[in-house]
Amino acid sequence: MSYDYQSLLDRVHATVAAQPIRGKVADYIPALARVDGRRFGLALALTDGRVFSAGEADEPFSIQSMSKLFTLVMAQRLYGDDLWQRVGREPSGTAFNSLVQLEHEDGFPRNPFINAGALAVTNALVSRYAQPERAILDFLASLCGRKKIFIDEDVARSEEQHGDRNRAIAYFLKAHDRFENDVAEVTRTYFRQCAIPLTCRELAQAALFLANNGTTLDGARVLSPVQTRQTLAVMLTCGLYDGVGDFVFRVGLPAKSGVGGGIIAILPGVGSLCVWSPPLDARGNSARGIDALELIAADLAVVPGVL
Repeated sequence: MSYDYQSLLDRVHATVAAQPIRGKVADYIPALARVDGRRFGLALALTDGRVFSAGEADEPFSIQSMSKLFTLVMAQRLYGDDLWQRVGREPSGTAFNSLVQLEHEDGFPRNPFINAGALAVTNALVSRYAQPERAILDFLASLCGRKKIFIDEDVARSEEQHGDRNRAIAYFLKAHDRFENDVAEVTRTYFRQCAIPLTCRELAQAALFLANNGTTLDGARVLSPVQTRQTLAVMLTCGLYDGVGDFVFRVGLPAKSGVGGGIIAILPGVGSLCVWSPPLDARGNSARGIDALELIAADLAVVPGVL
């Protein structure tokens, strides 16, 4: 007897949507501050090919730091284990845009999901691709089943105009000989990868290979089984910045968040989830998104073979 995933998503969406909105929409990027905080969507893609959704699952939103998951995968494919000479894999315990640890640790980023680590990963892609922006767009399009993916130019301009802290991080990396490319080129690529709009449904489908031992549903190998396990481990320990401990305690799934209000979570062997609700908690993660994932995980914990 198959589990009724649609009823689960509908029930969770109704429960969380009925609660008072907590948190605040990101406003340090002005283009994000204009997003309606009432928006809320859920999508679940299963390894058997079925997709379920609730709420505004087909409304595009800015993926922001969720892009770091996909650029990490691209870099793993290019560099293999050598990638970890450029970036660590330890939880940070500090804010995602902090410079403190770089000062104390000789400019070596703790993990690929804080901004310093993500810039190091993007720098690695710029070293290998003549058109890194196009490579990122094409890779995402191949995973989510779209012919083309575009960048939201309004968000990209806003990122660029208010990106001095990220430029400072990049220059700090370069000062410690951990950055071989031009800072302006790398930060521009980074700002633009964050400004890609996708839907919950598309993101759930794009991340599905992580639930399927590194392969897409049509059998294409994205990551090796070992690389897939490593990626899930980094998501589990670092995917929600300095809020990851509480998230793992409450939800217990490998996940990656973004300040656009999205969170991708992986159910290994089962499927991938994407939730979207723009208001963020104090650590920069979607408040309602976490609530929804906690309810979903609690429900699926009693389903044999799921969790």
